[in-house]
Amino acid sequence: MPDRGGGPTGPRIRVGRPSRRARTLLMTLGVLAVLGMAFTMFAGFWTDWLWYRSVHYSSVFTTTLWTKVGLFFVFGLLMAAAVGVNIWLAHRLRPPLSAMSMEQQSLDRYRMGIAPYKRWLLLAVTALVGLIAGASASSQWRTWLMWVNGVPFHQQDPQFHLDVSFYAFDLPWYRFLLGFGFAAAILSVIAAALTHYLYGGLRVTSPGARATAAATGHLSVLLGVFVALKAVAYWLDRYGLAVKSSDFKATGDWTGLRYVDANAYLPAKTILFCIAVICALLFFATLWRRTWQLPVIGFGLMVLSAILIGGLYPAIVQKFQVQPNEQAKEAPYVQKNLKATREAYGIDDAKVTEYAGKSTTTDKTKLRDDVDATASIRIMDPNIASPTFQQLQQMRNYYAFPTNLDVDRYNTGGTGGAGGKDQDTVIGLRELNLNGIPKNNWINDHFRYTHGYGVVAAKGTEADSGGRPVFTESDLPSTGDLGTYEQQVYYGEKTTTYSIVGGPQKEIDYSDDNGEKTTSYQGKSGVSLSSPVNRAAYALAFNEPQILYSGAIGEGSRILYNRTPKERVEAVAPWLTIDGDAYPAVVNHRIQWIVDAYTTSNGYPYASRTTLGDTTADSLTATNNSRAVVAQQNQVNYIRNSVKATVDAYTGQVKLYQWDTEDPVLKTWMKAFPGTVHPKGDISADLMAHLRYPQDLFKVQRELLTRYHVKDAQTFLSGSEVWQVPDDPTNKSGNAVPPYYLSMKMPDQSAQAFSLTTTFTPNGRDNLSAFMAVDSEAGTSDYGKIRILKLPTSTTVGGPKQVQSAFNSEQDIAESIKLLKGGDSDIEYGNLLTVPLDGGLLYVEPVYVRGGGLKYPLLRKVLVAYGGKTAFENTLDAALNKVFGAAGTTGTTPPDETTTPPTSANPTVQQALTDAQKAFDAGQQALKKGDWQAYGQAQKDLQAALKQAESAQDEAKKSGGKNSDKTATPSSSPSSGSGSG
Repeated sequence: MPDRGGGPTGPRIRVGRPSRRARTLLMTLGVLAVLGMAFTMFAGFWTDWLWYRSVHYSSVFTTTLWTKVGLFFVFGLLMAAAVGVNIWLAHRLRPPLSAMSMEQQSLDRYRMGIAPYKRWLLLAVTALVGLIAGASASSQWRTWLMWVNGVPFHQQDPQFHLDVSFYAFDLPWYRFLLGFGFAAAILSVIAAALTHYLYGGLRVTSPGARATAAATGHLSVLLGVFVALKAVAYWLDRYGLAVKSSDFKATGDWTGLRYVDANAYLPAKTILFCIAVICALLFFATLWRRTWQLPVIGFGLMVLSAILIGGLYPAIVQKFQVQPNEQAKEAPYVQKNLKATREAYGIDDAKVTEYAGKSTTTDKTKLRDDVDATASIRIMDPNIASPTFQQLQQMRNYYAFPTNLDVDRYNTGGTGGAGGKDQDTVIGLRELNLNGIPKNNWINDHFRYTHGYGVVAAKGTEADSGGRPVFTESDLPSTGDLGTYEQQVYYGEKTTTYSIVGGPQKEIDYSDDNGEKTTSYQGKSGVSLSSPVNRAAYALAFNEPQILYSGAIGEGSRILYNRTPKERVEAVAPWLTIDGDAYPAVVNHRIQWIVDAYTTSNGYPYASRTTLGDTTADSLTATNNSRAVVAQQNQVNYIRNSVKATVDAYTGQVKLYQWDTEDPVLKTWMKAFPGTVHPKGDISADLMAHLRYPQDLFKVQRELLTRYHVKDAQTFLSGSEVWQVPDDPTNKSGNAVPPYYLSMKMPDQSAQAFSLTTTFTPNGRDNLSAFMAVDSEAGTSDYGKIRILKLPTSTTVGGPKQVQSAFNSEQDIAESIKLLKGGDSDIEYGNLLTVPLDGGLLYVEPVYVRGGGLKYPLLRKVLVAYGGKTAFENTLDAALNKVFGAAGTTGTTPPDETTTPPTSANPTVQQALTDAQKAFDAGQQALKKGDWQAYGQAQKDLQAALKQAESAQDEAKKSGGKNSDKTATPSSSPSSGSGSG
């Protein structure tokens, strides 16, 4: 065989170095790989900087960045130095070589193995601990900024008489420093001990002394530092008692000192502090004594004291002093908790008034007339009306409305029927819906379909003869009472993807019967893609390489992202907690998203804590994922609606306004980020008219008021006055009833005010215990004033669940509902509104029917209850008249059964609509005569006609019929008429 090793009978194969060209290629590829990795890391940083600069909040980016960088390097270097110096010192203090024991012989190979790499190993260990410590410290940037910029509260805690700012701003930073110190001490002890062991300073199995004098002194000093830090911890724990959470059987979650804390734990912490200081001195003394005897005795004494004084003694005090007479012992501390909690949550000024719960007026006509003066009863439920808006005003499939519409108020100036008065209005934006785009591709999704279009609004207090909303702003482009305004919606709650605008590719503005209207974005929002570096960075950031080379991007192209109002406000003000519900308003001829934002703290002494995510959850958040829950599981014990923010729906411009001018937490953040928050005086009158009291803050406050409406410690401890927020009787989720916006007046008010309302029931019962309303009219002296009407405990007044049950169980109402459910129709109950009226409580609930042939609910009936009487009528006026047994002064005439049928250009649709109108008229006549059999047959005929009309409409849409989107739909059951107010 040939010799493959290069012998005499075969060729020799030489393995040489790669050629210069190969080496150059490999080096080039290596450099390119490193540069690629560096650019990938750089892309995220660069795109963030570009975005903050585009929204003119670059100072937020730089302040946050440099704070994180500073903390990273300072604390990373401190930790690296602490560990590195102690490793170096332990190595310097190693003993000279001596007779090798078996233990030392086994360690010798490790010493020899690391000897050539000692310096590199030291650098690697110190770098690793430094990186970990620096990364941990950089996450504390909020704690640092609050400490260095903190302003006083000018309020003192009742135990130590320190300003609240110490607990809110200083104590968290001191605790971080203490935790960092403990980590540095522990790591230093471990690193030094291992080094001493490796080099013979510590021995485990060898005969003789277990440690050299140098090792003993070194480790004793480190342990003394640790014990000294423990002494500092004991001292800080004394102040921590004022913000400590504990479980208190009488009240549940508790914050602050109780009797056992003030009389056992507090002196125990002081004693343990003294013992720890002495123990630390004993450890330091080993530098001279070179013995562990006294430090070990001292440390054992400290541990024993911690068990006996810190654990056993408080348990004895609790068992033998507190429990036999708990209310008397705890009352002074409960009083402090009551006062602090009410102040921390802004409920200290809540006005509780006794309310009879029953009317004494015998003149029913007067009561009927008083209804209109007391409240503008909203029968259009924003949480049910969205599908109706969608069906009637969507216009194109690539538009959509939010699942929950918003309630605002607008002055119609006399146009359309409000006589120039403020009108409660249900409002929503026609936002972009990418799922409805005819053909999804990259160009359509990001270049062609980029924005929604127009506001749609309807009166909250009325419905038309078919149960549909009475629109005050509608159609495409939108027209109505709101006048002229910029209608394009580039930023909205449903706009969650990026768009590239302003370049050579035209955008679809909207479509009408004449075809598509195109536009090109003229705003200055977003980031320019003219630079190849920017394009490459965004291609990496969005994992979309087409951004880098697409011909659809050219001169003037800009990329828009972070487009939801909540995202934008959170980004420019990361120190704020954002309300779960942003709402749109037409302000100064522009659509502005209004976002409520909160400053919070977890360090208000004696104030009980609440979990924001749990407290703000209700039946709407449980059944609708688009309605966000604020702050999820953040625990706080101080909250203020300190900032009102706006986001322009066209330009995306974010503005923050100082709303609470006295809030020290906001003042602290304004010092940290100067120039980011505009003064309250910059809020225009037009914007002020649309600001309202935020729902999430209201829900937090109402949850606290279930217990903290009482001011007497004895009553609080007894639990006899505990309330609960009732479950939503119209929703089967078992979650709390949501609060409702309503223009109404409380008994002590002279005129209606836009308010946010809720009800309370006694704990574990369903009857009503209180009604609560907060004035939401921004700009007035009463804004934010909480009024609570407390019902007597000696009488029973029906709560929401009982009222709903009474509605459902009344025979006539049950029979009517059964008829409305005929065929495959569904019943949907609207918001159950509660209105105080002449000592009693008026309940109003709209009832919607979603017919089998319809995709949206229509208002069909109105339920009304007052003073034990109920009514279920076609209109609010008719129901009120029946309950009060009087003719309404502002009622409307029932709709004419011979209403002109809607028309359609499609002959098949037109015939079906005509048949539907005939069936509807027949049903109305049968209803008047009480002929339920004929009424049932008419409903079946109506459903059949509606299904035929819908099928014809769908066929027309598929075939591109230009009039298919504008075909009207007749009503499917008795008319609902307009409401009063």
